[in-house]
Amino acid sequence: MKAIDLLNHIPSIDTYKRYGRVKQVVGIMIESRGPICSIGDICYIYSQTQKDKKRILGEVVGFKDENVFIMPFTTVNDIAPGWLVESTEKPLEIKVGQALLGKVLDSLGKPLDGSILPNNLQSWPTDQKPPNPLNRPPIKEVLEVGVRAIDGLLTIGKGQRIGIFAGSGVGKSTLLGMIARNTKADLNVIALIGERGREVREFIERDLGPEGLQRSIVVAATSDQPALMRIKGAYTATAIAEYYRDKGFNVMLMMDSVTRIAMAQREVGLATGEPPATKGYTPSVFSMLPILLERTGTNAKGSITAIYTVLVDGDDFNEPIADTVRGILDGHIVLDRNLANKGQYPAINVLKSISRLMSELATKEHQNVANRLRDILNTYVQSEDLINIGAYKKGSSKEIDEAIEYYPKIISYLKQRTDKKVSIEESISHLNELFIGDDE
Repeated sequence: MKAIDLLNHIPSIDTYKRYGRVKQVVGIMIESRGPICSIGDICYIYSQTQKDKKRILGEVVGFKDENVFIMPFTTVNDIAPGWLVESTEKPLEIKVGQALLGKVLDSLGKPLDGSILPNNLQSWPTDQKPPNPLNRPPIKEVLEVGVRAIDGLLTIGKGQRIGIFAGSGVGKSTLLGMIARNTKADLNVIALIGERGREVREFIERDLGPEGLQRSIVVAATSDQPALMRIKGAYTATAIAEYYRDKGFNVMLMMDSVTRIAMAQREVGLATGEPPATKGYTPSVFSMLPILLERTGTNAKGSITAIYTVLVDGDDFNEPIADTVRGILDGHIVLDRNLANKGQYPAINVLKSISRLMSELATKEHQNVANRLRDILNTYVQSEDLINIGAYKKGSSKEIDEAIEYYPKIISYLKQRTDKKVSIEESISHLNELFIGDDE
């Protein structure tokens, strides 16, 4: 900018700093009188004690008259009445770039190991709008994930959004780790939201491994952190994936779990005075989910293939969050506790799972053999009780006889060791080999 332009710009500069003051703290919410700000703006809350000067970060989540409601990114134990509140007049931004690969970050984009990020990174807003629907190219290319049951029977494409639905302890994190290590995506962005503190390191070392971490960026917001940090963890991970998508990469975004994000948003909603709606979830939860989930997918430059886990309470797959997410995504993978109890890993119930884009991505021959496996497996499941108690007599039904013959082979196909990678070509080849010699 030229000197004359700078001189002309001086009269328009606001030389005053306007502050508000903390009025009260109720639960997890800070209420202040002023300053002038907008919802989503980042604020700094300054201590007024001479002994211990500190600055607390928060976000504006609502207001009433001249009172501003601020949700802090840390605990509210140290905040006192009269502390100064300054608005940055900007939403949260993080630093992004190639240097993030292999890093484990918090919800604010800072390394959890205390290291310092290089200065040559780019600022990137965490809250962005979903791409224009007319700017989304159709999904036409298969994405290999290295898991035989998914590649063979639930084929997904680059830019597809799919959910993994399961109760606790059925193998969601293990399956995510398998996909992160084996996928053909350019890189992974993994969001661990609401996890136990010990599970973060366990996932990185045991499920992800050094090979997976080298091509991944992990964003972790553990269950002990404030609700806003858990929500921002999801937004930060999505923003990082969007940055790489705009650079032309095919990104794999994995988020565990959407349910805990919804619970965190419920905390914020109730604290700001929203009425509880379905099963205690506030209306803002159901307005937030589609906005967050629609940010992934394809655009004109690259793609984000998104896998979201949904923790279902009491294995109820029709509870409000599971039902809402299932209606937004392009398919769902159901992990069945009964299959896990039988020692089948991954415990994918292929009869209850679906990829809505498989018919567009897979060849007709591939679809036919996958449908044949489903038909045979369904026949066996429907007759399993009769078979197990010995009430079925061989020869009574050609279909059931066939199902009994093929069932061990099908289960062997669906099982896969966590340390084993199977290419999509091998998955389809093994699927065809199940029915070699079949007249049909």
